[in-house]
Amino acid sequence: MKKFWEVKSLDKMSTEEWESLCDGCALCCLVKIEDEDNGRVLNTSVSCKLLNIEKCQCSDYKKRFEKAPMCTKLTIENLPQMSWLPDSCAYKRLENNQPLPAWHYLITGNKNTVHKAGISAKWFALSEEYIHPEQLMQFVINLEK
Repeated sequence: MKKFWEVKSLDKMSTEEWESLCDGCALCCLVKIEDEDNGRVLNTSVSCKLLNIEKCQCSDYKKRFEKAPMCTKLTIENLPQMSWLPDSCAYKRLENNQPLPAWHYLITGNKNTVHKAGISAKWFALSEEYIHPEQLMQFVINLEK
């Protein structure tokens, strides 16, 4: 039997289905820097202050937009502009007609497989609470593999 993500396009998914696509990697919770010269968005290893790094979950998901003004809600409308999302991101993969990765919890039934696969921010992120904004360039990373 085919799963919902195999038969439904992203724009036809319910809110619950859409939310369930998130693999919990927390890579979208990393602070971004925009290169003013070329507009390219650079990822850093610095996480949003709301991210519980150990769990790779937002500590206040319902109020994240109030508490973290830089937080962006991922929608079907803005997904094409989110070029900084990692290639492993389920939303990006499905938009590009690619299957979910084998470690995705919708495939494995285990939310820890993203961490075991080494895909999550759990292993390297540092909260923005400990970094001065002028130091951010020192923490630029490449998420492409």
